[in-house]
Amino acid sequence: MTDTYWQNRRCWLIGASTGIGAATAQALHAAGARLALSARRQDQLEQVLPAAAQPLILPADVQDLTSLQAAHTEILRHWQGIDVLVYLAGAYTPARAWELDLHRAEEILDINYRGALRSLAAALPGWQERGAGQIVLVSSIAAVRGLPQSLYYGPSKAALTHLAEVLRLDLEPRGFHVQVVHPGFVATPLTAQNTFSMPHLMRPEDAAQALLRGMRSKRFEIQFPRAFTRRFSLLRCLPYRWYFPLIRRATGL
Repeated sequence: MTDTYWQNRRCWLIGASTGIGAATAQALHAAGARLALSARRQDQLEQVLPAAAQPLILPADVQDLTSLQAAHTEILRHWQGIDVLVYLAGAYTPARAWELDLHRAEEILDINYRGALRSLAAALPGWQERGAGQIVLVSSIAAVRGLPQSLYYGPSKAALTHLAEVLRLDLEPRGFHVQVVHPGFVATPLTAQNTFSMPHLMRPEDAAQALLRGMRSKRFEIQFPRAFTRRFSLLRCLPYRWYFPLIRRATGL
């Protein structure tokens, strides 16, 4: 039996030019979805899919509400609405507490968290009036608890996860399916900055397939690779007196 779940589903991917975003766009196209792709660089977006795929290429900067509103207006002009919004934009710089750069900290928070707020501000008001849909925020397993070298990234992703929880509570009764994604290590330009060993490192293509499977489910939290993220999630349950020594021993930091 042919799987028609994604057939003609209108999907707006924000942060679709590289990494998991680009791989997810390719996987959704192969599954039959209609795609609107946004990121800052048009040249990179145009390389994600062949021209014959006819995605909507809508450059937008998640730090600029006006550009996101313009992209959403263009989507409405072509499609009259969207069914799925996936927020994949992200920034990362490894840093320890004594390396604090306030400008970089604020920039990463602006992209990883406030950018999601701006995307919702652009899409959600009219979307609620037109009907239900699906909102997927790609956070990180690093959002679960504080980690060394995650001075900027972890707190920003923790805020994104918290936002997804609030959206789920508020919007699920109105027919929206809200999900948060907690990936482990995926081979992207961001993780290429890491100098430590990354267990269970995934290819973006495999991560995208895991993401699509999760998006089809009724689960709130999507995790992959499960062999790593399941164990890591147990850290949520540990009291601080056990957690801090364990992380220091595990990381050597």
